[in-house]
Amino acid sequence: MGRIELPHTAGCLVCGRQNPHGLKLSLHVDEGGTVSAEFTPRAEHIGFEGIVHGGVLATVLDEAMVWAAIWTSKKACVAGELNVRFRKSAPVGEELHCLAKVKASRSRLVEVSGELALADGTPIASGFGKYVPLAGEPTAAFMKTLVDEPPTSEAVRLLAVHR
Repeated sequence: MGRIELPHTAGCLVCGRQNPHGLKLSLHVDEGGTVSAEFTPRAEHIGFEGIVHGGVLATVLDEAMVWAAIWTSKKACVAGELNVRFRKSAPVGEELHCLAKVKASRSRLVEVSGELALADGTPIASGFGKYVPLAGEPTAAFMKTLVDEPPTSEAVRLLAVHR
């Protein structure tokens, strides 16, 4: 499988390409189920001048972590709990790398950890989340919203196999 690009939903605040206010993040998953993303914060993402708002950083971590839960469970998931520890301020204009990996998975709860770091590996924030897989119709409805395009078609196919 290698590393493949995960699909997005059109209007999502984080990954949606059609959301004019969104981050338009591209997320990838590797053979081990680790989800990764790169994000370069812009001036409109500040809290204080020159420093990225912590809520934006938490949002990026949450997106990577929920996709790790989705990929593992093959079901739509929602956050039941999200904890973020901020270690260092993130500067505007510097690329950040995000990784998320499932730590435990049960039928009704998926536990995921995530990390956000500068390109040189300096930790910015770490997170831990508990995600609840949704059964039946909510997952079917979610799967219908995934944009199937050439870069994401393999991931869409692999997710659809488990419906």
